Amino acid sequence: MTTPRSLRLRFQADWTDARGLLAADPRVRTLTRVLVTYPDVRHIVPDRISLEGGTDPKTIETVVRFLERQQWLVKAVDVE
Repeated sequence: MTTPRSLRLRFQADWTDARGLLAADPRVRTLTRVLVTYPDVRHIVPDRISLEGGTDPKTIETVVRFLERQQWLVKAVDVE
């Protein structure tokens, strides 16, 4: 069994909703719905997306680039 990977999000300074990716904002809800369609996504918590340990690095890079384009919400994404 492989250790799960995760993507930790750092939000823009003006994003004040502590619920992060679980916020009720319609844009965040849509974003979360898109994220769960990516292969190997295990679960989403307010500031982190958990991925299967064997996730293809190309898939991780694709998800990171997608998140970085969400500049209204995401300041940076750290792969852990």
